[in-house]
Amino acid sequence: MKFLRYFSIVLSFLLLGAHFRWHQLDFVSFPVILLPLLLFVKKSWAARTIQVVLFLGGLEWVRTTIEIASERIADGEPWVKMAVILGAVAVFTAVSALPFSKNSDMRKRYGLEKS
Repeated sequence: MKFLRYFSIVLSFLLLGAHFRWHQLDFVSFPVILLPLLLFVKKSWAARTIQVVLFLGGLEWVRTTIEIASERIADGEPWVKMAVILGAVAVFTAVSALPFSKNSDMRKRYGLEKS
């Protein structure tokens, strides 16, 4: 089960990095892909940084979903399946931040018990 907590975080960052790379935003893509390395830093600021970036990543997926859906609707193309898939990615990305708040082992590991 521990593996899944970390896997979802790493996968979320890899998907975000690929998203930014697709849009040729390497100056964002490469740091995002490296952010999972913060999992090795057992400090509260590292956990909070990961949480904030995952939440913002979820918002980025929502923004992207709206943008693509608007374009497809304007062009008369199908858009619902795309919106469901990207909506699921948005939720997955944002929810990946929850183990830092909800899991007592992770809260202890990153010193989040007091905050």
